[in-house]
Amino acid sequence: MKQSYDVMIVGAGQAGIFAAYELVTRRPDLKVALLEQGHKIRRRSCPIVDGKTDHCINCPSCDIMRGFGGAGAFSDGKFNFTTQFGGWLTDYQPAKTVMELIEYVDQINLTFGATEEVFSTATEAADVIRRKAMGFDLHLLDARCKHLGTERNKDILAAQADFLDSRLDLRCGVSVDRIQPLDDGRYRLQTSGGELESDYLIVAPGRSGAEWFSQQCHQLGLKLINNQVDIGVRVELPATVFREITDAVYEAKLLYRTKIYQDVVRTFCMNPYGQVVTENTDGIITVNGHSYTDPALHSENTNFALLVSNRFTSPFREPYQYGKRIASLSNMLGGGVIVQRFGDLEAGRRTNAHRLQQSFVRPTLQATPGDLSLVLPKRHLDNIIDMIHALDQLAPGTANHDTLLYGVEVKFYSSRLQLSAELETPLHNMFAIGDGAGITRGLSQAGASGIIAARGILARLPDAEPLPEITEEAP
Repeated sequence: MKQSYDVMIVGAGQAGIFAAYELVTRRPDLKVALLEQGHKIRRRSCPIVDGKTDHCINCPSCDIMRGFGGAGAFSDGKFNFTTQFGGWLTDYQPAKTVMELIEYVDQINLTFGATEEVFSTATEAADVIRRKAMGFDLHLLDARCKHLGTERNKDILAAQADFLDSRLDLRCGVSVDRIQPLDDGRYRLQTSGGELESDYLIVAPGRSGAEWFSQQCHQLGLKLINNQVDIGVRVELPATVFREITDAVYEAKLLYRTKIYQDVVRTFCMNPYGQVVTENTDGIITVNGHSYTDPALHSENTNFALLVSNRFTSPFREPYQYGKRIASLSNMLGGGVIVQRFGDLEAGRRTNAHRLQQSFVRPTLQATPGDLSLVLPKRHLDNIIDMIHALDQLAPGTANHDTLLYGVEVKFYSSRLQLSAELETPLHNMFAIGDGAGITRGLSQAGASGIIAARGILARLPDAEPLPEITEEAP
């Protein structure tokens, strides 16, 4: 027997969670289903993060990437208040509106236990760093940032899961095989839990579902717009090297235009006193990082990604596959993530176990010593080396011989659909939101995108009323 809903949401990452929250708090009478392929938040457990192993053991379903909370659940919960980075919602809504939505998402997070502490680039200390960076052609982006912490982030998500579970049909461990538009304007989903139908559909596939969503779009005849591909490495070095910067702004978003190719390289996901970890996306092992708020769990190192952004033109149509195949080279050569000392990379020699053992920087991830020049395209590698030397002028010690580079780090974003201001696809009453839809790349804008789509649906309901201010507080 088919089950019927007013709204179905595919994907319980940040975007799907906030779409669901907005719907059930504004209209408690709505029948809403929130479907998630991975585990419930309390069942999500990575053996590396839990300290049971120091390397990826290829779990059947990677709890780092899938489950309630999405790929952001095991991140350290950096919430950025800005439109300068983190997505492209300003392509659909005015910047002022996007900022208001980001603030609104933060207010909701506060009711579930988020911190009130905010780091900002609008301080004298940050201004000193900004002026110094500009002298080396590095550009510090303006933002306020909250660091929720890996452990606190999971607690917040658990509270949100409890809140939603009592107000809608939350189904984890359910995969969607097919999206089917019906003749009456409704939607049917073929899922591992049977057939489900609804009047409205929100697709929030997340990073791990980006390829699946692209395939669904092709089957539905929806034209995709190529998105950028972000590929690079994760840098790990002593925390003291970046201490002046991280103490001032916590996460510095620095952009640099390389001298050789004029490509933009950016720092991403900076983790003071953090750990380097792996991610498993459909069997492809890539690298990431996180950090805890509890000082007892701090490492002696800081890690951050250096990502090279490239946009391709016709006939290129598969940004996801491009990144995935580069990552697969690392997996082929190293059995997973490769680590190399920066000095070895510049000298054109492979890092081996003996050389790594001699390094003054102790790795926080057990990775295979190797040669990243056999994995990354020359253009990407030249750009990364150029950026490291630029950073070395701002933070002396960045280009030290023993600085560790882990590869590869890939940010998987789906090709973007043509979307309306409400994030509606060309198919009536079907909306696409979040990182997996190619319109965001961070927690704050992902959450905001869910609010936009939910409000688009709320305004269309037959008995819709002006949206009131929410007075209910979450537990």
